[in-house]
Amino acid sequence: MNKTRKIIVIKRPDGFCIQFDAMASACEVIAEIDDEFLANKIGKAVSEEVWRIEDKYSRYNPQSLCSKINQSSGKPITIDDETVALLNFADTCYKLSDGVFDLTSGVLRNVWRFDCSDNIPSHGAIVKEMKNIGWQKVEYNVTEIFLPKDMELDFGGIGKEYAVDRALLLIKTLTNQPVLVNLGGDLATNAARKNGDPWQVGVEHPGFIDKKTMVVSLYKGALATSGDAKRFLLKNGKHYSHILNAKTGWPIENAPRSITVSAPQCIQAGLLATLAQMQGGNAEQFLSEQEIKHWAIR
Repeated sequence: MNKTRKIIVIKRPDGFCIQFDAMASACEVIAEIDDEFLANKIGKAVSEEVWRIEDKYSRYNPQSLCSKINQSSGKPITIDDETVALLNFADTCYKLSDGVFDLTSGVLRNVWRFDCSDNIPSHGAIVKEMKNIGWQKVEYNVTEIFLPKDMELDFGGIGKEYAVDRALLLIKTLTNQPVLVNLGGDLATNAARKNGDPWQVGVEHPGFIDKKTMVVSLYKGALATSGDAKRFLLKNGKHYSHILNAKTGWPIENAPRSITVSAPQCIQAGLLATLAQMQGGNAEQFLSEQEIKHWAIR
């Protein structure tokens, strides 16, 4: 995309903090290293990789592969190995969620606008959009994808977590010193801090008022949070989450306000957090059965 992009490298007592904006989020890389040249190299490599993924899979970029697929009107579009891998992962998400997670459900944004208002769409408006949802209608192979006319793909549910994992892989080719990658709250680290302590990660409480930030200790691996701190609707005392059931077009009910999951990779943590939210009132039980470390806020 043609837009001004920059990184800021800040010296800290324990190393460097590299800051940049991507995927509608404030992003940072904290590196416990003494070499400023290496810090700049890490910052350049990570930011360019995250921007590459954003440019390739963002539905907001009219030049992106995602947009080309969405504008294909049913004609085949050539795809590469990276895209096939993401589509395979989306297929796994669809199957594990019994169709509740669906990469084609992004069209529901046409009727659902989670701006903290009381603007609930009509049943008819939702039914109209549901006609263009259905992962099972999408056909793809190792070289091409066929997306039916009027349908769209939205990689927003997996793109940021994928970018975190890609960033960490790049960092491992540059240094084995402790580094933390944080893309708008989805994050991962390659190691505990130099002094052996864990990284202290703050998770904002979705209720905001009179609620303290929860702090999670992370030695290695990834964290991802799924919640509605800033995206929800409220009408007649009823809370409507931004996490939608692709099978009904309506928000998942009785889900925690926020779920944070720890896993070896960020894309795994994000999937588990989202799948848990889709269990509604059974979210915590679902994660306990997976024997995965998690934190839920209701």
